[in-house]
Amino acid sequence: MRIAGITRQQLNAWERHGFLRTPGQFQFADILALKTLKRLRELKIPPARIKQAVDALLRFLEDVQHPLSQLRISAEGKRITVHLSGSRMEAITGQLLLDFDGVQIEKLRTLTAKPAKRTGAMDDESERWFQRGLTLEETGAPVAEAIAAYKKAIEANPDAAGALVNLGTIAFRAKRLKEAEDLYNRALKADPNYPLAHFNLGNLNDERGKVEEARGYYERAIKLNPRYADAFFNLALLHEKHNELIQAIGCWQQYLRLDGTSTWAKTARKQLDRLKNTVRHK
Repeated sequence: MRIAGITRQQLNAWERHGFLRTPGQFQFADILALKTLKRLRELKIPPARIKQAVDALLRFLEDVQHPLSQLRISAEGKRITVHLSGSRMEAITGQLLLDFDGVQIEKLRTLTAKPAKRTGAMDDESERWFQRGLTLEETGAPVAEAIAAYKKAIEANPDAAGALVNLGTIAFRAKRLKEAEDLYNRALKADPNYPLAHFNLGNLNDERGKVEEARGYYERAIKLNPRYADAFFNLALLHEKHNELIQAIGCWQQYLRLDGTSTWAKTARKQLDRLKNTVRHK
């Protein structure tokens, strides 16, 4: 199946990354997002770097909820750029790329929150291996090949947080929880403000039944990225599991404010309605 020259395999990969708001039910915003994604892939920007840029833009831009459909996003070499108020900004770092006069700077200040930190200073060799690992995962290659690529990235740069997290996620899916934990913690040592690493450690501790630890990691991920919809979703489930209904309601409501049109939103609304009904009849 092809949509605007996009293969079903590519479409599925973008849905797994959470780039589309309504997987399988394309609305106008999704078509705009697809056009942006197609352009970035033609410029050889890997999905993980796109995800990194999207997460950063959600932190920077107070009035933007869906960067891929709301903003004009492009790339210059490996750098993802966004056009704002007639000027350009590097999406991941928040660095302004041109000289600005006072009026332009004031316009940007109304949109931006705080300067970003890079999530890992990879050298060129590490970056190449990291991107190789992403491509292997995206195309469904044997997992051993992706593992080997990520390990090469880490050999070249032990602080390659992205490679450490992705390698940890492969271990987590294989139920090698101690290995996954070590890799996630190494990623946090390299970059303590990496929301995905905190989120993944929340999942890992939830899997182990360590409630307070899981809660702490989810809350830290949300503190670092207040628009982290998946963290609100998982935290809502955690509250529900332990009969903390009011807290669960708050998390479901926040999730729906951030991601009210995805396929998971239907589940969230169902859970929210059920909890509200339970609380009303107590």
